[in-house]
Amino acid sequence: MSAWKAYLAVGVGSGIGSALRYGVSLLSQAALGGYFPWGTLIVNVLGSCLIGWLAATLASAPRGQLARFQPLLVAGFCGGFTTFSLFSLETLHLVQLGRPGAALIYIVVSLPLWLGAAVVGERMALFR
Repeated sequence: MSAWKAYLAVGVGSGIGSALRYGVSLLSQAALGGYFPWGTLIVNVLGSCLIGWLAATLASAPRGQLARFQPLLVAGFCGGFTTFSLFSLETLHLVQLGRPGAALIYIVVSLPLWLGAAVVGERMALFR
């Protein structure tokens, strides 16, 4: 894939992923309330699972047949769908709102869930 096509693929994938992340955030806030940043937690867990699955699937495809989709799906879609910067901002807001306990829970729960989801995604791809 030429460089300009790869950049275009990343941009398209990122736009789709970002729009979907925004939708999930709105839906989770409507369904679960705004007391806790459920939307970001959900998209980061789902995105971690998906990126683990994609990485294993793309790497195991014969002769790199699927490698051309990596810029679109991994760097683009998963990069746009997941967000560490929003996680950081939401954690800061919880502290500023006088809810340091909720911020601590958010931090402690997030990383193991993200890493666990990446492992689950990879295993799903390897055991198909």
